Amino acid sequence: MADANEDNSLYPIQILIDELKNEEMQLRLNSMKRVGTIAKALGPERTRSELIPYLNDSVDDEDEVLSALAEELGKFVDLVGGPKFAHVVLDALESLCNAEEAVVRDKAVESITTVVACIDGDQFNQHFYPLLSRLAGGDWYTSRMSSCGLFPRVFPRCSAAQKGEIVDFLVNLSGDETPMVRRSASTHLGALAGLVELDQLKAKVIPTFTKLASDEQDSVRLLAVENCASIATRLEPAQILELVLPVVRECSLDKSWRVRYMVADNFSKLGEAVGSAITEQHLLQYFIALLKDVEAEVRTAASQKVAEVCKLLPLATVSSAILPCVRELVKDQSQHARAALATDIVNLAPLFGKEETIKQLLDLYLQLLKDEFPDVRLNIISKLEAVNSVIGVELLSKSLLPAIVELAEDKQWRVRLAIIEYIPLLAAQLGIQFFDTRLTNLCLSWLGDTVFSIRYAATQNLKRLFEVFGAEWSKDNIIPKVLALNRHPNYLYRITTLHAVEILAPVATPEILERCLIPLVVGLASDPVPNIRMNAAKTMAAMSAHVPAATLAGEFRPNLQKLCADADADVTYYAQKSLAALSG
Repeated sequence: MADANEDNSLYPIQILIDELKNEEMQLRLNSMKRVGTIAKALGPERTRSELIPYLNDSVDDEDEVLSALAEELGKFVDLVGGPKFAHVVLDALESLCNAEEAVVRDKAVESITTVVACIDGDQFNQHFYPLLSRLAGGDWYTSRMSSCGLFPRVFPRCSAAQKGEIVDFLVNLSGDETPMVRRSASTHLGALAGLVELDQLKAKVIPTFTKLASDEQDSVRLLAVENCASIATRLEPAQILELVLPVVRECSLDKSWRVRYMVADNFSKLGEAVGSAITEQHLLQYFIALLKDVEAEVRTAASQKVAEVCKLLPLATVSSAILPCVRELVKDQSQHARAALATDIVNLAPLFGKEETIKQLLDLYLQLLKDEFPDVRLNIISKLEAVNSVIGVELLSKSLLPAIVELAEDKQWRVRLAIIEYIPLLAAQLGIQFFDTRLTNLCLSWLGDTVFSIRYAATQNLKRLFEVFGAEWSKDNIIPKVLALNRHPNYLYRITTLHAVEILAPVATPEILERCLIPLVVGLASDPVPNIRMNAAKTMAAMSAHVPAATLAGEFRPNLQKLCADADADVTYYAQKSLAALSG
């Protein structure tokens, strides 16, 4: 009997093992993701002697299966018997470091790092370091690429002699005949530069960095840009000018737009690494060149970094050197460059202060608000709060409100949506009198928009306006519009009424609930359109926590019971569900 129970308990494990051999890839993948369960059932000894060798023989499988295997093996240290036997897992992962698919190799490198963290110094020297040497000197380029990923991860664990060898490995691989290996070396050089001793950095790492920065392949050169900042943080200003600046200059003027793009994208990091003085005296000219680059992609990347770079510079320098470029970018022929600038230009306001923002930036914001491309308008609208905090909402409204009102009727619904989300901020700052004069009708008109997302956002807006201006204002301005929509011939607008009631119920006063909102919902419960009746049932359930018990018993419950017998199945379902919610 005991043997039968044991067989039954192992039956699911046998299924998983069988699925590892199945011809269908999805079954093998599912089983591989649960290979840890198999290992637990087999026990440490059988996992080492049977499962690991089998998995080693499975490295010719599909990439998805191998990726799952590489990830799972990182959790195998305890399953093979603890750190004492961790080298068994390393042997399996070494094979995966040779896989052609980059995702598999990356997972294998991550798992090796996890396993190495568990082993002691003797095992590190006896099992892992020889593995690293084999990968670095492997015949197949994929193993050499994997070794580059391991160098900075394990460098702190290495002895002084091993650290020297790892630096030599990287130097050799930076001259590898395969561009992909050189790319991998360049990718991980920056991380290693932050770990090596200063003399090694100057003697070996920086010459390697310079060589990679002038590689014949632009895919290798562009990676040197990211390394500039990592290396610059380790050097004195004079050394930066001598060793790093020439590389920045060459990359900024590189014939490949991809390299120049990387310089633009990383310019603020580079500026922070070298400091404000070097940025102003030596790097600024290259940033200006990137803002004027012939390629739109480069100008777009540079436009996104304007504010971050300006933080490193005196205001006078920004006004005289960068702002003229910004004025040109506002009229740039590339809509993507203008959109990128619109996202970032509002962040200049805190740097300029109130007077200079009004004098130098406000007109640029207005131009972007009127741009023909919707993404430009959308990006500037979504960030206007940063401008408001500097110049104040009154001045902002006088200068930009006409453009905002115009955009409220923009043909692109996403632009209208961004305006809706900005209105509550204006409401809180402008006050009732100004808001009534300019914006009340605008907010209420959105309830009748042709796009559902706008109508729904407008109902959310009503709640925020209710909270800002109070019940009396809302009773005179919001509630009549909501009640008017109740009589609209198009059922979609009547649904908007129900959404508005549901959203307003938590903030409405008892008087508004009893006299306006509850009768509206009860009336729509007998609407000729089933969709309206269904939403009325749902709204009653949502309002139940905010209405008196007498109303629940005398109004909601009888109407829901009536809807439970409705001819439409959906109405019946939601009526029953709402009735149960009231009872609960």
